[in-house]
Amino acid sequence: MTLTRFQQELDRFTLESEQFRLELRQFQCALGRFRRALWEKTLYIYRLQAAAERISAAAGQKHSTANQLTFQKKLSSPSLRILHTSDWHIGRTLYGRHRYAEFTAFFNWLHDTIVEQQVDILLVAGDVFHTTTPSNRAQQLYYNFLCRVAASSCRHLVVTAGNHDSPTFLSAPRELLLALNIHVLAALPSSPAEEVLVLKDQAGEPEAIICAVPFLRDRDIRTAVAGQDQDDRERDLVQGIKQHYSEVCAEAEEQRNKLARPVPIIGMGHLFTAGGSTVEGDGVRNLYVGSLASVSADAFPDSLDYLALGHLHAPQKVGGNETRRYSGAPLVMGFGEAEKEKKVCLLAFPESGPPTVTPLTVPVFQAIKRIQGDWDHIQAELTTLKLEGRAIWLEIIYQGEELIADLRQRLDEIIADSSLEILRIRNHRIIEQALHPVQAEETLADLHHEEVFSRCLDAHAIPPEQRPSLLAAYQEIALTVEQDDPMAE
Repeated sequence: MTLTRFQQELDRFTLESEQFRLELRQFQCALGRFRRALWEKTLYIYRLQAAAERISAAAGQKHSTANQLTFQKKLSSPSLRILHTSDWHIGRTLYGRHRYAEFTAFFNWLHDTIVEQQVDILLVAGDVFHTTTPSNRAQQLYYNFLCRVAASSCRHLVVTAGNHDSPTFLSAPRELLLALNIHVLAALPSSPAEEVLVLKDQAGEPEAIICAVPFLRDRDIRTAVAGQDQDDRERDLVQGIKQHYSEVCAEAEEQRNKLARPVPIIGMGHLFTAGGSTVEGDGVRNLYVGSLASVSADAFPDSLDYLALGHLHAPQKVGGNETRRYSGAPLVMGFGEAEKEKKVCLLAFPESGPPTVTPLTVPVFQAIKRIQGDWDHIQAELTTLKLEGRAIWLEIIYQGEELIADLRQRLDEIIADSSLEILRIRNHRIIEQALHPVQAEETLADLHHEEVFSRCLDAHAIPPEQRPSLLAAYQEIALTVEQDDPMAE
């Protein structure tokens, strides 16, 4: 082949390559348009389904004059209705058992509650997912629920990140979700004004101001200073949190003063307040090194008409204040919570005055139970539960004096051919603990990582006077690893 012919072939190949690239770009654009159209069609279908549900509900009441009048009165009620929830921890397992069925049932219940209670705004105060790298199944549950809420009568959904969430992962679809009135604040923005959301009603008029403060990491609010001791660091942390809420709320008040009519200011946060209660095994992590760096109730400005908090998994008031609350986690996080009721908080704001707060009990979607005592008590309890025929996840704590070498075998024989399932066995027999410091049934999953570190110190005979500094250093390293965002590049 001559050089000229080769050059001609090369030119033709180059031209065809450019043509191929052009066609590829056109195809990608078409694919993008198709995906957008598919998303819009999906949303349209969800809205049609929601409209059909509302029409069906209204049709079912038309033969009752009294019910129809009540229904019309409720629709015309001027009160703003907000639902406060937090700490979903989508993807969390319980001793190796996946809980996707529970999460699905919870989201179905939450959607139905939003529709039945005619909720205008849904707040999620952190810890949407249990890990910074949620599974595809966990993500599917989350986005399916967001779609359903966007298609319902709920006008706005506000999501803030917690210490379990990846800020970059949660923020990735932020602009797309904003088109559906779903507001996501996952990381500390450059200005407090970006955390202040003025939400509007169906007429386009402002109806609420949300101070959407995400989980505040140590590095966000405190500058490390050489030579500081633990007390100094904790003082700076608490002061930094107070200062941040002061700045955000000042911006919210400035926004409210510009409006033609007063609207409520609702604060959000994911932190530990002084006097907050936890339950053994509820999975609440330390947020900062050395302690939980608890924030006093007076850290939050009086301009807040309601404070919606997350992080603590038990529903509770802050300092006994009716309008400063943790909604708590909707699912039990461990066997220590087996007998505890789970809640979400429904707020009704009148045209003026403080809101009415009504805690709504979340149904139990998977029964769990802790049985503890000697062998006779455990045997009797298991026999009774087996006769009831319910599906229950169990934790067994044996506290008898009798040495039972085949404890697991005995338990399995009792629950055979039943819906009972034993997820964990703990043996508290004093003599056995003395002879075997690591229990036969104990695994790493049973231990908190700080307890594992403590046992390492025991194994290496570290003197007591050296342990506090080593533990503080370990906590700092562990917290850095936990709060690192593996999804960020």
